[in-house]
Amino acid sequence: MAPPLGSLLSLLQLSDSAFPSGRYTLSYGLEALVQSGHLTVPAESSSLIALLGDSIRYGAAPSDGLALACAHRAAGADAGVDLELLTRVDTRLTAVKLPREVREASTRTGRAVLAVATVGIGGTALHDYAERVKSGAAPGNHAVVVGLLSASLSVACLDAVVGELYAFSSSWVGAATRLGLVEHRGAQALLHQVRPVIAATALDVIDRDASRISSCTPFLDVLAMRHEQAELRLFAT
Repeated sequence: MAPPLGSLLSLLQLSDSAFPSGRYTLSYGLEALVQSGHLTVPAESSSLIALLGDSIRYGAAPSDGLALACAHRAAGADAGVDLELLTRVDTRLTAVKLPREVREASTRTGRAVLAVATVGIGGTALHDYAERVKSGAAPGNHAVVVGLLSASLSVACLDAVVGELYAFSSSWVGAATRLGLVEHRGAQALLHQVRPVIAATALDVIDRDASRISSCTPFLDVLAMRHEQAELRLFAT
């Protein structure tokens, strides 16, 4: 198989909603927004695209997107990996995820990806980091694991970041559909409209240092903290 095609197929596999990471259990604050009355059912498409765009700009891209890029760079071209740098990136990402629910969701899905990848894909770097996560020396956040995995599969760093932001958007739109905020055709329109935001934010964060991993979504953070107290919940977060 030609290397570019192999990398493309790997990217498609990692960003596929069918990949067993448990991401389908996340509502990204949408369920709490509906319960609090801040979003009507169905919601205005303009409100949803604005909310999704801001969730990427101020949340997913500078936190998970940048952490993925840093993790990708920590994996050397010789199939080695700087485990200390990878752990620092992982720890920093955990630190900027303020709500406990969000932190636990990130490590739960990350460890699920790691478990699948070590068995189904393999590789020394993955195995070594899986041991570090298993021992508790590293959190095992989803974006960090995907960054390491992408590098081991020769997926270009920018492509991997774009894939992660698309996977976030697809999962976000899927949650919106299940909550009745948008119907299926409208969901595809949202994914089409958010493409420029994904592209721009991926390019913006791709070369940043790990010290700039951040997140600034205070309203969604507060709603995430309230979510676990809801009497009825469709999603884990």
